[in-house]
Amino acid sequence: MTGSKTARRRFPTLPLLLLGVAGATPPTARADETEMPVTVAAVRLDRVEVEGRHYDNAIGSSDAASEGVIRAELLKSRPALRPGEVLEFVPGLIVTQHSGDGKANQYFLRGFNLDHGTDFATSVNGLPVNMPTHGHGQGYSDLNFLMPELVERIEYRKGPYFATTGDFASAGSADIAYRTRLDAPFAALTLGENGFRRGIAAGSTALGGGLQLLGAVELQRNDGPWTVPEGLHKSNGLLTLSGGDRARGWSASLMGYSARWTSTDQIPERLVDAGSYQGRPFGRFDSLDPSDGGETRRSSISGEWHERSEAGSTRVAAYAIDYRLKLFSNFTYAMDRPDSGDQFSQQDRRQVYGFSASRAVDHSIGSLPARTEIGLQLRQDRIRVGLFDTVQRQVIGTVRDDRVNEGLYGLYAQTAVELAPWLRSVVGLRADSARFAVDGLGSSHDAKLSPKLSLIAGPWAKTELFFNAGRGFHSNDARGVVAGVPGLVASRGMELGARTEWLPGLQSSLALWKLDFDSELVYVGDAGTTEPNRPSKRRGLEWNNRWIPLPWLLVDADLAWTHARFSDADPAGNRIPNAVDKVGSIAVTVRELGPWSASLQWRYLGSGALVEDNSVRSHASLTTNMRLTRKFGRSTELTLDVFNLLDRKLNDIEYFYESQLPGETAPVADRHIHPAEPRSLRLTLRTSF
Repeated sequence: MTGSKTARRRFPTLPLLLLGVAGATPPTARADETEMPVTVAAVRLDRVEVEGRHYDNAIGSSDAASEGVIRAELLKSRPALRPGEVLEFVPGLIVTQHSGDGKANQYFLRGFNLDHGTDFATSVNGLPVNMPTHGHGQGYSDLNFLMPELVERIEYRKGPYFATTGDFASAGSADIAYRTRLDAPFAALTLGENGFRRGIAAGSTALGGGLQLLGAVELQRNDGPWTVPEGLHKSNGLLTLSGGDRARGWSASLMGYSARWTSTDQIPERLVDAGSYQGRPFGRFDSLDPSDGGETRRSSISGEWHERSEAGSTRVAAYAIDYRLKLFSNFTYAMDRPDSGDQFSQQDRRQVYGFSASRAVDHSIGSLPARTEIGLQLRQDRIRVGLFDTVQRQVIGTVRDDRVNEGLYGLYAQTAVELAPWLRSVVGLRADSARFAVDGLGSSHDAKLSPKLSLIAGPWAKTELFFNAGRGFHSNDARGVVAGVPGLVASRGMELGARTEWLPGLQSSLALWKLDFDSELVYVGDAGTTEPNRPSKRRGLEWNNRWIPLPWLLVDADLAWTHARFSDADPAGNRIPNAVDKVGSIAVTVRELGPWSASLQWRYLGSGALVEDNSVRSHASLTTNMRLTRKFGRSTELTLDVFNLLDRKLNDIEYFYESQLPGETAPVADRHIHPAEPRSLRLTLRTSF
């Protein structure tokens, strides 16, 4: 939403259930478009200052208490250990890692262990990140190509209430918009402990004729705290050409990213407790297979065109992505192949093509002002995906090697109506169709209709009330679908929420929600099989606060509680493994107090059941991070980031399963952990030209 006080977002409302379908990533507004896609005239309201520089979440700017926009200014205020951690600015979302820094992160939101992205749809610069029928896991979402310095804003939504979002968006979605121009060229160099080195340079220039060219290059190296050095080598680049303005314009981007690394995967807790293995000391940062790791690359070309007028708006976008991954892992050590070890390789090679178009028009229904938007979203993945037995990254056997052609097609429509000065509604419908074909195994088709409804009442005393309901879905791995697993699995969600700015300087929102899934069917990439999981029910409460007690002080406090259970009767129990009960984040930011800025953040990841009967649980963790920045003149600044400030012994992730070490006579059921990094410091020098 823009800073305009005369524009309000409007979404479908009234029984004008227009058609909707999806499968492609929803069209994302580009970095030069600062308005949300659907608006209507509204009451003038004063803004809390925090919106202008950090958030666009004021009264009248969204259709749900759990929806919002995060601005680049806030991203600058806190440190991020890895690029994907920018998503932790989404209230209630926690980002961790259980392997090397070239692998996709682990995400937690609303009682979901989202694994590497399933049920949370993400896009960057208009490109989808989630990968269906992926070699490692359905919906794999690798954000390591993200350059945080280029982010203009993050638009986030939670729940299946929005007609513009389709596959993988049941728990939520985030569209990360890049800039198309910079205020000034800049270069930054970061040095840190454990061999961390990162350099980035970016700038934009006017070419004449209304054209603007932006370029950015990033190089990074890192060994990490691991006994076996990670040896991360990462290269990243972006080139964007744009023309026109917010009313009528276009942009085109080329992106390229590659990385290779050695990973220390999770290790059995019994070894850490024993303190030794095979006659040598064994600690939290040791590895059982020093050849684990991987290499990946991603390149893309994309473009978009938009036009806005008093009558409505139009947007058209297209993209093509070439993607590669070779991942080498060993989680059970010597349980299946005692002589050679259990290392395996998951490999994925694909081309992804997508197209989207939308048209929104202002009109009236009787005497009521309304806006209707219709959109089309198409995505085609041509995939070569395989699972192989390996020893020290050398293939010794093929478990499976498949060629997959998968299409996701969507059409949606939504109408927003202002029913009264104090009540607006949003009604939408999307239709989703998916086609799956696996060479030699057959083909399958599935489709889903997903109605959506939102009611927004108020404001009264700078307070709005929200009711949201809708159906969503996630797709399943094509290899399981052609074997009989449903292609699209339905979800149903509902939310009651409130947002208030009644107290000066404080913006607070409360959301009570529930989400049911017909089945948590997923492809288990580590095993090469599809396992039908049970239906589930989740419900929870979220409380988010933004407070500016003083012009230079910002306090963020986000707390979330979730109750997650399987909904059928099973003697094994009804707990959903790795569903975390509570998460929280509190951050205190001092903004530009003279030449100084600083922030201190506490992040809490609660405990969760590791097995269905709740007999084994993960340990809760509390992490403290700090950032301190000193400006020198108008163009140079020095930033110190301290991660895990209190140097606590924490785990990023915990699992409970059977593994067998060489010398053990039988598999042992044990907690397997990947430790969080110890206290580490990074120093960044940035200068503008």
